[in-house]
Amino acid sequence: MLDGVARVLRMLGGNVVDRIWRLGYASRFLFSVFMLSGTAFGRFQLTIREIYFSGVLSLVIIAVSGLFVGMVLGLQGYDTLQRYGSSEALGVLVSLSLVRELGPVVAGLLFASRAGSAMTAEIGLMKTTEQLSAMEMMAVNPVARVVAPRFWAGVISMPLLAALFSALGVFGGYLVGVVLIGVDNGAFWSQMQAAVDFREDVLNGVIKSVVFGVAVSWIAVFEGFDAVPTAEGVSGATTRTVVTSSLAILALDFVLTAFMFRGV
Repeated sequence: MLDGVARVLRMLGGNVVDRIWRLGYASRFLFSVFMLSGTAFGRFQLTIREIYFSGVLSLVIIAVSGLFVGMVLGLQGYDTLQRYGSSEALGVLVSLSLVRELGPVVAGLLFASRAGSAMTAEIGLMKTTEQLSAMEMMAVNPVARVVAPRFWAGVISMPLLAALFSALGVFGGYLVGVVLIGVDNGAFWSQMQAAVDFREDVLNGVIKSVVFGVAVSWIAVFEGFDAVPTAEGVSGATTRTVVTSSLAILALDFVLTAFMFRGV
């Protein structure tokens, strides 16, 4: 009995130590990415190419998802507001929901699923085929040449994708609320403009999307760089990227919301 308990405690302690060690290694890795980012900005065409890969190729899923999320918000919001005689405030409900929460969070989850997993798989495959080792033999730092451009491309792309998601979401709410249901057009836009504050709502949403971009890009490039150089290792790293990024986005969203809106 005591041996079984000791074995369980050793296993739990080993897992905790391993997680702490891995977090410290990931923090050192992020610091090295910042220190070696000169290549990403000195040869900015490398970062531009990765922005196309991470951001432009994610536009379709972000745009379509934002449009339909806004349309669903329009339907659900109108049904709820109509019960209280406040259907004219539909624009406020849609815009605040998207700008404050749904825009950054859902766009971050989609970005992690599409671009984050692709970055991890690409770097992991380069490690598996020994391309990163070949760069080191040619005195080319793979962190500066491969990792840093992808990291900064994710950080730059994420806020832009979140803004596009929110904009198309508002348009989707307008289509459902004004065009289909018949909410007054002037009331929809005027109440939205009066209720949405740039600093309290829009700027806080941008800050969230930047933080999510840093978190997702960090996790994606680290998991790819640290992947076991086998097919199974790359597959596991890709799965960990999506899972860890999703949990990180939801946890960071709670923390940021608690700090941003505690005085509201």
